[in-house]
Amino acid sequence: MIIDCHGHYTTAPAQLQDYRDAQILNFDDPTNPPPVLKNISDDQIRESIVQNQLRALKERGSDMTIFSPKASAMAHHIGDEAVSKIWTRLNNDMIHRVVSLFPDNFIGVCQLPQSVNVPIENSIEELERCVNELGFVGCNLNPDPSGGMWSGRPLTDKSWYPLFEKLVELDVPAMIHVSGSCNDNFHATGAHYINADTTAFMQFLEGDLFKDFPDLRLVIPHGGGAVPYHWGRYRGLADMLKKPALSEHIMKNVFFDTCVYHLPGIELLFKVIDIDNILFASEMFGAVKGVDPETGHNFDDTKRYVDALPLNDDQRAQVYEGNVRRVYPRLDKALKARGL
Repeated sequence: MIIDCHGHYTTAPAQLQDYRDAQILNFDDPTNPPPVLKNISDDQIRESIVQNQLRALKERGSDMTIFSPKASAMAHHIGDEAVSKIWTRLNNDMIHRVVSLFPDNFIGVCQLPQSVNVPIENSIEELERCVNELGFVGCNLNPDPSGGMWSGRPLTDKSWYPLFEKLVELDVPAMIHVSGSCNDNFHATGAHYINADTTAFMQFLEGDLFKDFPDLRLVIPHGGGAVPYHWGRYRGLADMLKKPALSEHIMKNVFFDTCVYHLPGIELLFKVIDIDNILFASEMFGAVKGVDPETGHNFDDTKRYVDALPLNDDQRAQVYEGNVRRVYPRLDKALKARGL
């Protein structure tokens, strides 16, 4: 079985974005009409999936995607806590509808209703709802709700601990995933995403988070940002900071996905990072949607790159399925209940 651990509902029916536009206008000026989500039929959802993610999933030879709301649209820096809670719930409910219509191909991961200067405890209720009531298997955690201004505390700060405690209690991982950027210095997908991935890893290196949470599992997407390319730098920094080796200090709890959009990058990822820490993913459809003129294939067809690696059958099965089921045990349980 081939499981893609990183997919987003970037093709949702237009009514969802229409609601968001009206919600923002009403927040900026309450004299504007309050937002109303127009009816979205099951047929509209089917069409949005069948002609897009499901088509590509089948064409590229995968079986299932761990599916979450559009990351750039989380936009925790827009509005206030009330706005974020409503918007988050609507998006998570849409993911639940997709999963209900296509249970063999999609399983849900939720966004959290984070807001600038709002305690992370306030996001726990939605996490519990999605996991316990909707059957979701994880969440996306934004380390920078300010949208590129980095005004909050590092992930190792104890202000984040209530959420980490809940993740461990529920036995679900979090993918460290920022949203859109309101900082003109940082293009959202080209800079802000990769900055955040790299920054999160360095925060883990400087801190001792996993001493307090030895069972916490966190996924750093986009191939780990710049980390694999600068692995020697981080090994050296760990030594300078009197931290244990990265294999002990971080990599029992942190995992990278394969959202790297060229073969040399994938080759580097597998050469540097232990295969136990690599989860197959494509981010379909996410940062890069075009066709690579050098290969004639979609940039985000990452399975093609992994297939080209000199892995044996056991290693290939580990990356495509085994590691994902281990990091997402609720997914594993759901699959086993179906005899898979």
